[in-house]
Amino acid sequence: MSERRACKATGFCRMTMRYKATCVNDASLRERMKAIAQERRRFGYRRLHVLLRREGFRVNHKRLFRLYREERLMVRWRGGRKRAIGTRAPMMIPLRPMRPHRLLSHRHLPDLINGS
Repeated sequence: MSERRACKATGFCRMTMRYKATCVNDASLRERMKAIAQERRRFGYRRLHVLLRREGFRVNHKRLFRLYREERLMVRWRGGRKRAIGTRAPMMIPLRPMRPHRLLSHRHLPDLINGS
């Protein structure tokens, strides 16, 4: 059976069948990426991409991220926020006011409202 008829029967595009994948050697890129990551531990893959581009490596950011994950490189987490240790006690609110003469009693409120 010809290639054309076989592709038509299976539903594949002929160009898909003829495609030859190009294998790119990433060894030098991986080694340089690991060296920079060891030297600068706080740099993520985006910053590594900028530094590698400056050194002359032409690499896609998506491909670099894939290599970054394959090498198990990651930015280390910094410590979280400090939390109080133990249980908290509720604030004590005084029942009586500090200056008793400033408190209006319920007896005098109607007099103040009516204007007497």
